Amino acid sequence: MKAIVWIGSSRDDLRALPQQVRRDIGQALYAAQQGETDPSAKPLKGFGGARVMEIVERYRTDAYRAVYTAHFSNAIYVLHVFQKKSKHGIATSRPDIETIKRRYAEAERHRRERQN
Repeated sequence: MKAIVWIGSSRDDLRALPQQVRRDIGQALYAAQQGETDPSAKPLKGFGGARVMEIVERYRTDAYRAVYTAHFSNAIYVLHVFQKKSKHGIATSRPDIETIKRRYAEAERHRRERQN
């Protein structure tokens, strides 16, 4: 089973979500650790196929997202956890996309350092 590496504030952000959302995201991450894909996870558009996955959770009238990558063989990297607040359809906001890109680069650096 792969380890989970939390990038940036992702762990604290997850802890701030409602308990049911935390539990559901936790189950999806556990599936990823075992090499499976939870039904609530789908590839995040704009990141080259299934390199970056997005867990989609709805709770009451709100939407929550957890973004991770299992692209690296040694660990699951949780890149970003947030409450979706987009007012324009289903698109992920630009600031959230920028955070994901920045943290993906950080995950790549972390993986390289662990390999050396």
